[in-house]
Amino acid sequence: MESHPAKLSSGEYVSIDLGERSYNIVVREGSLGVVDTYVGLPSAHAALIVSNTTVAPLYSATLRSAIQGRFSVVHEVRLPDGEGYKNWETLQLIFDALLSNACDRKTVLFALGGGVIGDMTGFAAASYMRGVPFVQVPTTLLAQVDSSVGGKTAINHPQGKNMIGAFYQPRLVVCDLATLDSLPLRELSAGLAEVIKYGPIADVDFMDWLDSSIAHLLARDRAALAHAVRRSCEIKAWVVGQDEKETGLRAILNFGHTFGHAIEAGMGYGIWLHGEGVAAGMVMAAELSRRLGLVDAAFVQRLTALIDRAGLPTKGPVLDSVDNAGRYLELMRIDKKSEGGEIRFVLIDGPGKAVVRSAPDALVRQVIDACCA
Repeated sequence: MESHPAKLSSGEYVSIDLGERSYNIVVREGSLGVVDTYVGLPSAHAALIVSNTTVAPLYSATLRSAIQGRFSVVHEVRLPDGEGYKNWETLQLIFDALLSNACDRKTVLFALGGGVIGDMTGFAAASYMRGVPFVQVPTTLLAQVDSSVGGKTAINHPQGKNMIGAFYQPRLVVCDLATLDSLPLRELSAGLAEVIKYGPIADVDFMDWLDSSIAHLLARDRAALAHAVRRSCEIKAWVVGQDEKETGLRAILNFGHTFGHAIEAGMGYGIWLHGEGVAAGMVMAAELSRRLGLVDAAFVQRLTALIDRAGLPTKGPVLDSVDNAGRYLELMRIDKKSEGGEIRFVLIDGPGKAVVRSAPDALVRQVIDACCA
């Protein structure tokens, strides 16, 4: 994989090229409430804003005012907030709202919130009447730089994260940088984990920039955040444009996620934030890369220090006091990249280049033992 994906953006837009399913990602302060942001969406009688009890009071009225001229009626459903609600029961609330309001197959869904809202709204859109259009309006850093882009939609299963879902692309992604002002610091740091991952897997220059800019990002410097969101979206758009349904290259975007998803499932969804699990998972994956001779110790130390400076955990939790590594391995075998029970890891084959491969259980055990608190 080349180390510098081409910059795809034009000013405040990043384009994701998927033929007839192509769409734009808008990265601009204040874009959520601007009528012109939504020009080009399909015409429909109704729209449904899907949000949660935390985000809706902050932004749903602004979104409604921007889109209500395009639709005869704008419905709304507010879901409970948290990763623990990313399940069938909560998903049904979206279907209940659609059916009780007699929504047809042209109804446009708007996902207003973080990754949980985006994933569930996308899955509902993919499923309702076999597919209705939807728009991502991510309000967290993690959702803006990762989960809102690329068409992955899903809910969790008690045995594994995002195991039930579909690939289904949005018509538009609206990243309003102003929404990041209301984000709690812990959530901001969690989003930085998904920003940081893009450097090791695809762009070492971006990793250099993050090294020098992490304090500005934590301070919510608007220019720094704009660059981080745009560059992250450029890299993800470049990858997804080549491998929409993760048959090969797209798997590199899961750097740190095999370990991280095990942490989330093993601790119970919502105890560790997704980005926190990914952060500790990236350290584990980097250390596994080192033990396989792919990177040196200096790289692992540099990445670990960057993750620590972002306010994120660099040690994984103990999931089982008797056989912690065994519990990790058990959970990781359910990972979507596993093939025939063999765990496939995203590893760093030199800074800026990722590779997907397996590793001996004995070596993975050593890494887990070394990298857990």
